[in-house]
Amino acid sequence: MKVRIGISTTDKLLEIEIDDPKAFRKTMEAAILENGLGWFNDSRGRTVGIPARSVAFIEMEDTEGGHTVGFAPG
Repeated sequence: MKVRIGISTTDKLLEIEIDDPKAFRKTMEAAILENGLGWFNDSRGRTVGIPARSVAFIEMEDTEGGHTVGFAPG
């Protein structure tokens, strides 16, 4: 699953691939409540630390479902 995280202090967008969406949500929600740091291992083997105070938004996209948005003919 692809996750995009907007960072409030910059115009940057962090994009990671995760394997367990439920664990990701649980960890991010806990980090936000504690104003802490969420650590994740993405599907490429990288470790990413996300400071909760800098999160502007989180967008999760299911890459398995084949859901697309657009106006081009299919």
